[in-house]
Amino acid sequence: MNDQTPIERAKESSKADRGIGWRQVLRFAVFIFLLPAAALFVSSGRLDWGMAWAFAGLTVFFTVVSRLLALKKNPDLLVERARSLDTEDAARWDRALFPFVAMVGPLVTLVVAGLDRRFGWSPRLALPLQWAALAVVALAYCLATWAMAVNRFFSAVVRIQKDRGHTVVNSGPYRVVRHPAYAAGLGSQLAAPLMLGSWWALVPAVLTAALVVVRTALEDRTLLEELDGYVDYARQVRYRLVPGLW
Repeated sequence: MNDQTPIERAKESSKADRGIGWRQVLRFAVFIFLLPAAALFVSSGRLDWGMAWAFAGLTVFFTVVSRLLALKKNPDLLVERARSLDTEDAARWDRALFPFVAMVGPLVTLVVAGLDRRFGWSPRLALPLQWAALAVVALAYCLATWAMAVNRFFSAVVRIQKDRGHTVVNSGPYRVVRHPAYAAGLGSQLAAPLMLGSWWALVPAVLTAALVVVRTALEDRTLLEELDGYVDYARQVRYRLVPGLW
């Protein structure tokens, strides 16, 4: 049942019909194309760092690919994600948690890795371990891209998207775990410090990963309480993040 008045529904429809503004495009470009590379290269004080270039390249490549797939399959999703930070119906707890999970935590991890590279705090990691970590990061990005491709409700914030006809998604990786994008985030967050050769960067990475688990639990509870059909879906797909574990 929709309790909105006709005027409220009209405003909501008007908001949804508006495209992506230049502020959203600029914010996205700065966060994806500039901040990760700047965090690594400025904090390390050097450009001759192959794994940093690899990490920045993976981030840009998979971000562009995922957005192109969304543009082809669910173009309205790009508008949703671009404007989701400005929406008024995001979960209150997520307004506080989102910046740390999506921005502050990952950037602090990269800065610490860069400082570690500059000052040599960590013992040198074996190159095979770094390459294995790179593979984990790449696989995690693949999983997140797959999740976005099949889920037209892949918003950046936690909200029940009644204005977009929010329904349960149970295809693709959602047949295995209920929150594959968060599973991917955990993998990339914990593997990135090893890829970059920094044991110390694992400290903020682990803290950020813990917040991802908290956010997963809170979002899952919200969906159980508010999204039609999610209770039945949760009975079919038992695990939230890791099959056989949780």
